[in-house]
Amino acid sequence: MASSSKTIRRLEVVSPVPADIDIANSVQPLPISEIAETLNLSPKHYDLYGKYKAKVLLSVLDELQGSDDGYYVVVGGITPTPLGEGKSTTTVGLCQALGAFLDKKVFTCLRQPSQGPTFGIKGGAAGGGYSQVIPMDEFNLHLTGDIHAITAANNLLAAAIDTRIFHEASQSDKALFNRLCPPNKEGKRTFADVMHRRLKKLGISKTNPEDLTPDEIKRFARLDIDPQSITWRRVMDVNDRFLRKITIGQGPEEKGMVRETGFDISVASEIMAVLALTTSLGDMRERLGNMVIGNSKSGEPITADDLGVGGALTVLMKDAINPTLMQTLEGTPVLVHAGPFANIAHGNSSIVADKIALKLVGKNGFVVTEAGFGADIGTEKFMNIKCRYSGLVPQCAVIVATIRALKMHGGGPEVVAGKPLDKAYTSENVALVEAGCVNLAKHIENTKGYGVSVVVAINKFATDSDAEMNVVREAALKAGAFDAVICTHHAHGGKGTVDLGIAVQKACESQSQPLKFLYPLDISIKEKIEAIAKSYGASGVEYSEEAEKQIELYTKQGFSGLPICMAKTQYSFSHIPSLKGAPTGFNIPIRDVRASIGAGFIYPLVGTMSTMPGLPTRPCFFDIDVDIATGKVTGLS
Repeated sequence: MASSSKTIRRLEVVSPVPADIDIANSVQPLPISEIAETLNLSPKHYDLYGKYKAKVLLSVLDELQGSDDGYYVVVGGITPTPLGEGKSTTTVGLCQALGAFLDKKVFTCLRQPSQGPTFGIKGGAAGGGYSQVIPMDEFNLHLTGDIHAITAANNLLAAAIDTRIFHEASQSDKALFNRLCPPNKEGKRTFADVMHRRLKKLGISKTNPEDLTPDEIKRFARLDIDPQSITWRRVMDVNDRFLRKITIGQGPEEKGMVRETGFDISVASEIMAVLALTTSLGDMRERLGNMVIGNSKSGEPITADDLGVGGALTVLMKDAINPTLMQTLEGTPVLVHAGPFANIAHGNSSIVADKIALKLVGKNGFVVTEAGFGADIGTEKFMNIKCRYSGLVPQCAVIVATIRALKMHGGGPEVVAGKPLDKAYTSENVALVEAGCVNLAKHIENTKGYGVSVVVAINKFATDSDAEMNVVREAALKAGAFDAVICTHHAHGGKGTVDLGIAVQKACESQSQPLKFLYPLDISIKEKIEAIAKSYGASGVEYSEEAEKQIELYTKQGFSGLPICMAKTQYSFSHIPSLKGAPTGFNIPIRDVRASIGAGFIYPLVGTMSTMPGLPTRPCFFDIDVDIATGKVTGLS
């Protein structure tokens, strides 16, 4: 059972709404073992990480294999302002309403945030106001160490790449082979288990190293990595602009093996995307081993298993595969797991967390998960990538809208993070809202195309008028939404989203259509890209010379059957951030095309994507400290 009066808390809300960290610190979390007990989880099903967090083990899925799933709900949004429109807050508030007020079995499934934005400009991602995951400081910081595990695994692979190039440059084929397969105490050479994967890839069926011919020894031992083709970079979970481009190999011992590379933020690592899309430990082992780091000089893809490191990466990730159990302010359960980028990756929490949650809530229960950025990016990738790999079918998609963002799409002044909002956003302007509803209507149209019911959540701010919200509701219903509901969860917690909970329940109960993907996998890479571009409103796609070359290479290497993960701006349906509303007739320019083969998708780059954020003049860390009397964190947002 996934909700219980035993763990439900009634919030004492205050107006005006206090700072997020103050609200979080004012509520004493329940021991996570009590939350687990309401889920019928015994201590054998989880590992405790302190008092308020636990890792739920994948064995739970095996035990519940034959039981029914609950309803599956994804929360997306309209094209956002740089301030964000409250998808995480709405996701948490909806679940608090379903569990604490409507007495439904419910689970919230969220991504783990990166520490980079937490200390940078955005702040944390635990929700906000009276709709939060707690303990908020633990959620936003180290949690249970998954991102640290990803960092370690990613950088082990990076070290393996450069080390292999270094050793191949100074050794003959025979010397290299002898060191890769050294004789044991009895003088007998053997292949390490991981080496059999490379032998199979090369079509060599021999199991005794002594039986290989000189040509087979060369093919097996010499990867001949082309340094210019290496796409694998080192990572760290800190915003550090000065590591975007670096030179390595400058030490005297490296014998002039110098090359340019750089750091990404840890959540941009392909290993994070692998964690989010894996379905089991065995599946994760295969995906990690299949990650392509670059090509040989003859154009063959080189994988982590070719380097012999796939098994070691899996060992570093073996605990990270288990999702982390937490709780909301009102005592409903949460699974936090994975946090891939929403542009170069698919921006959704993990498949295994959703699968575990759906079994634990059971028939007529609810699992609500959030998709990053606007629905044109996060929800599209949820449907065409995540659901394709998981086999799960959502019944309802929520689209979060704000008056602020709709005014921007209607022609309002530019919204800039860190600067006060123009008066147009804080005073009534029905015409501006009405003009901006074209953006909402386009998101509803696209999302309905997947065969799911769409419910619009109007995230109410104090300055929004009834007339403005009525315009949004009417526009949403006219565009085909199942319902459109005003929400005040930031100010009132679950109580402020009861109507949304009722609408979502009705939408799920009335849904019977199968999931309709935007494109089949067996068409060409270009045809898939063009299908997605068409959904944005584009009239065509333009490919750079480099993009054409990469598409040809990936097709030749056998990767054309993968889904597409478009890396474009979140601030417009188009590739131009300033183009608001629902533009049409534009051409999408594909600058480059890259691949995350282990994760399982091709990602075209529409413009330039930063994978290592920088710090602003006044980062969030100025406000973050610890109360030395209580040990509690202060200033976290």
